[in-house]
Amino acid sequence: MEIPVVFMVLLVLCSSSADAQSAPSPSLTPTPAPAPAPDFVNLTDLLTVAGPFHTFLGYLESTKVLKTFQDQANNTEEGITIFVPQDKAFTSLKSPSLSNLTADQLKSLVLFHALPHYYSLADFKNLSDMSPVATLAGGQYTLNFTDVSGTAHLTSGWSDTKVSSSVHSTEPVAVYQVDKVLLPEAIFGTDIPPAAAPAPAPEVAPADAPKDADNEDLSPGSSPGKSSSYRIISWGIWGHLVLAISGGLVLFL
Repeated sequence: MEIPVVFMVLLVLCSSSADAQSAPSPSLTPTPAPAPAPDFVNLTDLLTVAGPFHTFLGYLESTKVLKTFQDQANNTEEGITIFVPQDKAFTSLKSPSLSNLTADQLKSLVLFHALPHYYSLADFKNLSDMSPVATLAGGQYTLNFTDVSGTAHLTSGWSDTKVSSSVHSTEPVAVYQVDKVLLPEAIFGTDIPPAAAPAPAPEVAPADAPKDADNEDLSPGSSPGKSSSYRIISWGIWGHLVLAISGGLVLFL
């Protein structure tokens, strides 16, 4: 009788071991992969290839603002929007002159060309309702935006320009070309000279007056009154001569 008992115990243990091995293991939820980091944007390479923006890039490097823009573009969640004038915008700028600015003023002017947030072209319509908009220069350095038939216009008091093309617009960096250098009132004051008046239209010479039919037989420079008087005087002289000759003949006869 002892053998069957031992056999039963072994049978129960084997059955328990088999059940434990066949039990499914709990499923694990896979961890989602992290979102890919945005591509690093090298502003120096971007402005060198596009443009020409060599003058503005030179100001970025000399004022050390390039590092500020680069950090804002790649190390913040807000991103950056930069307005870049072409080289000809600087060469055509006669007054006021940038050569008289201090180092701090020049740095503020360059910072004035950027917003501390990424804005696509479609976002500019909303910016017109938010104006004035703060720039990276901070404080009183603000820009006003208006949307004119889908084109973004910027004004700073001294400058009135528009976004003429998109150089780069992929979040978190937007770079737009503008036609003029943005001049802040915080540097150049509010005594803004009036815009130049448009050139007057050229004068049109009046058409020649039609000739009088009664004077067609007159020579150039002659007048009707003078010609008539000349005829009257001539006939008067001839009349007196005829009378004088007739009187002389009567005496001789």
